[in-house]
Amino acid sequence: MTWEDAINCADFEALAAGLLDPGTLGYYAGGAADERALRENAAAYARRQLRPRVLVDVDTISTATTVLGQAVSMPLLVAPMALQRMAHPDGEVATARAAAAAGTLFTLSTLATSRPAEIAERAPAAPRWFQIYVLRDLAVTRALCDEAAAHGFDGYVLTVDAPRPGRRERDLRTGFRVPPDVDMPAMRAVLGDDACPTPQDFFALVDPSITWDTVGRLADELDGPLLLKGIATAEDAELACEHGAAAVVVSNHGGRQLDAAPATIDVLEEVVDAVAGRIEVYVDGGVRRGSDVVTALGLGARAVLLGRPVLWALAAGGEPAVARLLALLQAEIELTLALIGAPSPAHVTRRHVAP
Repeated sequence: MTWEDAINCADFEALAAGLLDPGTLGYYAGGAADERALRENAAAYARRQLRPRVLVDVDTISTATTVLGQAVSMPLLVAPMALQRMAHPDGEVATARAAAAAGTLFTLSTLATSRPAEIAERAPAAPRWFQIYVLRDLAVTRALCDEAAAHGFDGYVLTVDAPRPGRRERDLRTGFRVPPDVDMPAMRAVLGDDACPTPQDFFALVDPSITWDTVGRLADELDGPLLLKGIATAEDAELACEHGAAAVVVSNHGGRQLDAAPATIDVLEEVVDAVAGRIEVYVDGGVRRGSDVVTALGLGARAVLLGRPVLWALAAGGEPAVARLLALLQAEIELTLALIGAPSPAHVTRRHVAP
């Protein structure tokens, strides 16, 4: 099978598993400890059922929506993912271009192998956010944000669930290190040109002392909306609203941090209820089907962020493979909307998801 033959996320995952070396595959695919949270993210969707309403006019279906006022073709966005040039030589540029062609939004990671300026130059049509960590050297974080702002990134996604790295045992078994020929501009700015770091090396640079006061200051200082990625409780959702966040992403870091964390879809409603419409709510983790996206909409998410399947497609065939993956998922979303009697994402309600 080639990427042209792939018809779902699982096909792309199988292709990538046969192409990537063990260290890279383990880094992308692995979770923390026993990987319970990793498995539960997907398993929790499998336990959910949709309630189809019939005899609704679904002759015309639109998957379009908006996120923070930005029009997108569907309620599926590309999540921030590190080190994409380990999957394909074009890395984040290929992903951003595919997202732009699909009409959806791309998020660039701080741990990217491309600078914000390169994405702006080579994928100028991509609507884009920039994911950040607060580093001990705050000047590096600010410089990265300034570069992103100067190159058309109009939102900042602050990861808040990683003051220290989870125990990612696949990486320990393979001895994973970033290959010396893979450039990480943010790491190089701190560690120097000869760095060949491990994930632990990076997290040693992250400031574990940041608090909600830090969030408030960033919300005031940044030239664009601040989103908090890693919210999993009503209490923190409430605090996010109080400290200037424009949106939250319900996330457990793809199961890579706290292995005892709940599946994200299982805590989505709690966060949505706490926010009570004051800010937008997104969710990531475990999404593999268009029906998963629609389930998340029914539980109150504005959109979902997709991670690992994009990497599998990138490894399988670069930009055209990522474009195919996104087109397949958009078609699945469209079909699911039709089959539950919802002409658009705005028509999906809690009543469409079984209790």
